[in-house]
Amino acid sequence: MEKHAILGGGNIGSLMAADLSCAGIDVWVYTSDADSWSQDLEVLNPDSSTLRVASPIQATADLEEAVANADYIWITYPTYLLEKTASKLHPLVVAGQKIGMVPGACAEFFFEPLIKKGCILFGFQRVHSVARIGERGKSVYELGRKPKIDIAAIPSIEAAPIASHIETLFNTPCFELPNYLALTLVPSNPILHTARIASMFADWSEGVDYPRNILFYEEWTDKDSDLMLKCDDELQSVCEAIPVDLSSVVPLRIHYESSTAELMTKKISSIPAFKGLKSPMKAQSDNRWVPDFSSRYFRADFAFGLEAIRQIARLTSVPTPSIDSVLSWYYRIAQTSAEFSIKKNNLEELLELYR
Repeated sequence: MEKHAILGGGNIGSLMAADLSCAGIDVWVYTSDADSWSQDLEVLNPDSSTLRVASPIQATADLEEAVANADYIWITYPTYLLEKTASKLHPLVVAGQKIGMVPGACAEFFFEPLIKKGCILFGFQRVHSVARIGERGKSVYELGRKPKIDIAAIPSIEAAPIASHIETLFNTPCFELPNYLALTLVPSNPILHTARIASMFADWSEGVDYPRNILFYEEWTDKDSDLMLKCDDELQSVCEAIPVDLSSVVPLRIHYESSTAELMTKKISSIPAFKGLKSPMKAQSDNRWVPDFSSRYFRADFAFGLEAIRQIARLTSVPTPSIDSVLSWYYRIAQTSAEFSIKKNNLEELLELYR
């Protein structure tokens, strides 16, 4: 029986564990709270009715046990944990093992040593479904399954066979992308989340608070849409300046079928799968709310996702004033500085990574 190890028992990791188990895979979930996990994982509809039950699922807090002899190793961690994860995996993996990132953006910059060791890196361009944990280790909500999965790999020749296999496991059409750069430059969370947050908290400073946690999508504004589209336009200019096939990096106007800021706001604020989702905020002792800079929305999407896009843009000499302003706002407000570097001297050297 094929063995798959899933690193991370959060929203996506839980749903993936259930999906793979239902496909007849030997599933191991690596998580710090393994003792609290049940071997039966219930997948729930949005109305909390049971969609399916996956069994058995093995949970372990031992990374070596999880990945030993695994055909696939899936990683669902936020980007800021990837460097440490790659370091831990390096002595444990062997040539031929497939390491899958969900979603896949920026993973190539941390897993290059494992690729050189003979592992195959692949990733989803976007998550295959919106998911939310019901009871951790016991149930997970499937809130909005995507109609297709786009997959890229390093080496790129591995994308087609992996996509074909994943299609059977997830019962979802899968399509190969020509290169992994199409994952890192996709205008998903690094554009969507960062523009919304920078716009929403544009006037925030120390001492400012809010009476409640703001609905992230349902209270989306035209101001948010305008900034997001400006950042996406800059990203598209970067893609045009790179001499590889990036046609799959679809502009947000096309992805959301919304050509203007007003139409974009109407579209995003009404997506059923996003209903009820809160902003990255934390409550104070007096039940007032402030931005939560420890959230992955901040730590992953600004400091890694958007920063990677900006650094790639610099290699192309394409100006990105809106992206620059969003990142400047983040580093100032979060009182931090850039902690991530692509470490490639020029565009040609970068593109060598995606062969």
